[in-house]
Amino acid sequence: MFRKLLIPVLVVLFVVLQYKLWVGEGSLAEVASMERDIETQQQAIEERKKRNMAMQAEIDSFKNDQDAVEERARSDLGMIREGEIYFQIPDRVSKSGKKP
Repeated sequence: MFRKLLIPVLVVLFVVLQYKLWVGEGSLAEVASMERDIETQQQAIEERKKRNMAMQAEIDSFKNDQDAVEERARSDLGMIREGEIYFQIPDRVSKSGKKP
């Protein structure tokens, strides 16, 4: 009697374990998906680290170099020093309305 039940029980157990391995929680597919997510997140982290380093270098430049502050004010804000004259030269436009 025990031998007759042993094979069906083992087959059911095998099927259940295979299901968990391939489809269930913690399956190979889920692990592979999580590994892809981790890689994507690590790439995003690296990009943000590079951006943060560039921003920190710019901040340090502003803290230590007054010329950098002046250059930024001139280029981004259009500021000029007292006594300077500002000239704006418009881009040349052809008859068709496009720049040459």
